[in-house]
Amino acid sequence: MKNNKITINTKSKTYPILFGDGILGKTGKIIKKKLPDAKKVVIIYDKNVPKIFLKKLNKSLKEYSPKIYKITATEKTKNFIYAQRLIEKILSHNLSRSDCIISFGGGITGDISAFVSNLTKRGIKFINIPTTLLAQVDASIGGKTAVNSKQGKNLIGTFYQPDFVLIDISILNSLPRREMVCGYGEILKHSFILNRRFFLWLCKNAKKIINEKNKKITKLAIIQSCKIKSKIVSKDEKEKNLRMVLNFGHTFAHGFEAATNFSKKINHGEAVLLGMITASHLANKIKLLPDSDLLLIKKHYSELKLPMKINKFFKKNKISKIVSFMQKDKKNSDDNINLILIKKIGKIAKPAVFNFNKKKIKNFLNDFYK
Repeated sequence: MKNNKITINTKSKTYPILFGDGILGKTGKIIKKKLPDAKKVVIIYDKNVPKIFLKKLNKSLKEYSPKIYKITATEKTKNFIYAQRLIEKILSHNLSRSDCIISFGGGITGDISAFVSNLTKRGIKFINIPTTLLAQVDASIGGKTAVNSKQGKNLIGTFYQPDFVLIDISILNSLPRREMVCGYGEILKHSFILNRRFFLWLCKNAKKIINEKNKKITKLAIIQSCKIKSKIVSKDEKEKNLRMVLNFGHTFAHGFEAATNFSKKINHGEAVLLGMITASHLANKIKLLPDSDLLLIKKHYSELKLPMKINKFFKKNKISKIVSFMQKDKKNSDDNINLILIKKIGKIAKPAVFNFNKKKIKNFLNDFYK
């Protein structure tokens, strides 16, 4: 399988995403070529990454004698205190701003690592090597860095673009089905907001991605998904207008996650899947999304056994808590709740942002719960 490349162009930086089967073993050579002034390397990795891949990465970086830090990557540890401890450890190695930090893990690892890279000496070189499907198609693009607050998810953060991203398809073989489903949710989101043809292709090939981990099909899905997101991010790096469409399903999702105190009961990808179908039902209820498209979405979810109903994750008395956390979402501009809705598969409504009061969302969720 040949390596592929996508170039991300933003106002602050232009950088490549390099795709390949086994490209992890070339990390050292790529750093030498793209970051010739780097002399020291720090790896921040998720403890759940299989050791075989960590060894492969470490071997490719032999000449840099990398410092390696293992982290527990959960929403509960993704906080400012945890990040500060990492920064103190990294500062003890006296890295220069030409040296680099490598994130090796899923989206949470990438969030923390990018945040730490941005704050350390006002910006150290940053390389992202995502190891989950979710991180490969979402967190690898866009430069968002964040840690959580007691007030909600991702409320403390910055924008900091990586110097390059490596996506090794072979790493996905180690993932359980639940993780593949989570990543698939973001791929599906990109089809919902911008590409109906891609959605129809996914309807035919989703099982090959989630269940079979077919490398050829999975790689095509990842590249197409990355192209859709990069097109949006290139036009709106700081999420001032167009980029907000990437939040389709996410306001509900963040409410779902926060209401469980970021427990393993529902993880981010599952929450996004649940958030998107919830938002689709709402769009249909207000006569925006046609019945035919809602039926297509429901059929796709049902065939793949994707999260569809909030009553499988929450008791009805949790709805008030969910709505309360939705109100605190950083995308809101007042006490009301801003939601991104689609008017058909592959097309966001114009204007994309719909403003709802708390009572209306609470009543809708109570009805949707049945």
